[in-house]
Amino acid sequence: MTTISSSEEESINTSTSTSPILNSNENSNKEYFKKPPTVKTWLSTRFCLAYLACFGFMNVYALRVNLSVAILSMVNSSYMEIHTHNNISDACPASPSHKNSTTGEFNWDAHKRSLVLGAFFYGYILTQLPGGYLAGRFGGKWLFGLGILCTSVLTLLTPVATRTSFVLLIILRIFEGIGEGVTFPAMHSMWGIWAPPSERSRLVSITYAGCHLGTVIAQPISGILCASTFLGGWPSVFYVFGTLGILWCIVWFIFAHSKPADHPRITTSELNYIQSNLEPDKISFLQKDDSVSVPWWEIATSKRVWAISIAHFCNNWGFYTLLTCLPTYLKDVLKFDIQQDGFISALPYLVMWISINFNGLLADYLREKEILNTTQTRKIFNAVAFIGPGIFLVASGFVGCNKVAAVSLICLATAFNGAGFPGFNTNHVDIGPRYAGILMGITNTWATIPGFAAPAVVGLLTENNPSRSQWRIVFYIAAGVYLTGTILYSLMATGEEQEWNRGKKKVELDQ
Repeated sequence: MTTISSSEEESINTSTSTSPILNSNENSNKEYFKKPPTVKTWLSTRFCLAYLACFGFMNVYALRVNLSVAILSMVNSSYMEIHTHNNISDACPASPSHKNSTTGEFNWDAHKRSLVLGAFFYGYILTQLPGGYLAGRFGGKWLFGLGILCTSVLTLLTPVATRTSFVLLIILRIFEGIGEGVTFPAMHSMWGIWAPPSERSRLVSITYAGCHLGTVIAQPISGILCASTFLGGWPSVFYVFGTLGILWCIVWFIFAHSKPADHPRITTSELNYIQSNLEPDKISFLQKDDSVSVPWWEIATSKRVWAISIAHFCNNWGFYTLLTCLPTYLKDVLKFDIQQDGFISALPYLVMWISINFNGLLADYLREKEILNTTQTRKIFNAVAFIGPGIFLVASGFVGCNKVAAVSLICLATAFNGAGFPGFNTNHVDIGPRYAGILMGITNTWATIPGFAAPAVVGLLTENNPSRSQWRIVFYIAAGVYLTGTILYSLMATGEEQEWNRGKKKVELDQ
């Protein structure tokens, strides 16, 4: 048990207790305490946890998206051309280096390809809510690490499964999704305990920016590995990223801790700073206190939770449209070759990684300076994150065969989308830090549906006519979903803690 000297406590209280910095314009009597000078920021244990988690999500997304590039080398595109009646009157001319077809090992049509890309999400949706509950009960450290470890091991087995049977590959991808399904709820549960309100946007943004950094790294490297016969071609993609995932898990298990009080290297002043702002006795049921009942009905009927769920669904529809289908768009429509494809398709995610971190800093600055309150911050940043991508995705379908303009517009779309992380994505921890993992499990369950629905829609629209005109329809649909999310989230969301977050004892409920 960490103790605080009376002189240190007096110093901290004197310098901070009279300085509310958040929710000053919202209906809340809660005062949050400014960080005392003795507490580090960028080199503190809470920020080091964010950096470590960032690398974890790099692995999460590297393991998830490498197939999007690898599948272009795995599939015999000559077979697809023969068995698909393409009407590509508006197709772009191929560059001199473009390979018209690849002689991959597998004769998969567009439907089978969409099944492979979407199978991951059928498993992913199953463990969202259980992941949030288990992380709240037993801590997020082991759940997060084991989820990535499971996916890493299965990734190593992907070449064997693929060459054995198509059905076995689908089953393996489903189980990979089951493993990764616990990662976001587990990490959100940890931030409900680790993240002071004044730093939530930054910590959450740094953590989940790793997703896009993982995409930036995985897509070009996957392209290089696929094109290299010396390195073994497409199977090497899964061997490299599976091994890297296992190595990260070892580091995570050694250095990460579910609660600040468990961390052996946290300073007394930092622990006091976190606990003074978060009131751990009211935000967590990590001690497995069976007298605490999760307010399932109140959460399920909360319009604030529905607001985040809708926003999460709408965001992921546009995001997954790009994540799983952008390499196909660049190859089939804009005629990039396999090596160019990996590098070019990674550019939007590099832009998004920069955008997420910038917007996280900006959001916390606006809240700390009381320029915006928490509710205003979440709604404004969310609107920017949805309206911008909707506009630029639609515009990208009208630039003809100008590859630079098309990729630039897609980069602008992802740049604006980065504002969603200090928007709806942090909002779970605002309204219910005690149940942040469960809330993320609920909203990410809804948000997983686009993971298999969006590629299926793309496959349906482009199977017989993979032209620019058909892809415009794909982008129109994404823009319409974004607009819907903007309106509903703006009407229903809040940044205030909800009454049900304070918890109810089972004995009270039984009376």
